[in-house]
Amino acid sequence: MKNISIVIDREYGSGGREVARILSEKLGMEFYDGNLLTMAGKEYGIDIGVIQEFDEKGVGGILSDIAMMSNATGTGFKMEQAYSVFSAQSRLVQQLVAQSPRIFLGRCTARILKTEAHVPFVNAFIYASNMQDRGDRVRQVDGVDAGRIEAYIKRKDAQRRNYNKFFADKVWGDPKNYDLMLNTSALGYEAAADAIIAVMNARGE
Repeated sequence: MKNISIVIDREYGSGGREVARILSEKLGMEFYDGNLLTMAGKEYGIDIGVIQEFDEKGVGGILSDIAMMSNATGTGFKMEQAYSVFSAQSRLVQQLVAQSPRIFLGRCTARILKTEAHVPFVNAFIYASNMQDRGDRVRQVDGVDAGRIEAYIKRKDAQRRNYNKFFADKVWGDPKNYDLMLNTSALGYEAAADAIIAVMNARGE
């Protein structure tokens, strides 16, 4: 197998983090989710509150809300913050993959690996065709009330879609932008992880 990293983009509640965890165990590779932003904040002196404000959220939406509340006062500063967070994340990702291949969850890391780090990687999109599956996972993992789950999932997906459009000019979830699309409602987490490994092995031949 070649020195190949993995990027997993995922629908909210589809189990992308669980697939990453399985891959990490099978391959002996570290994986990064929200901890990537925490590490970047510590490394480059960015407040954790600022990190969380812009973590996989549609920056355009945040700025629109600010503009409505304050007649655009402060929007330039917020834009600067957003780029600072992404820049810190990008630098950290490049440092990590220079040492060894890693597994990353979302956060436009595919763009960073392709255009900044210039390292090989497999990019998978994890989704779940069964909304009940997604709702069950969100309720179990995040403790969201049953009556709020559908709206909560839609909002999270919209944030990730906008985040990718803003920082990578990429249509999130478009099959043309990924090496493989994996439905965890049909495959389960283990089989989804195995499919990603199969692609990695094929590229290493």
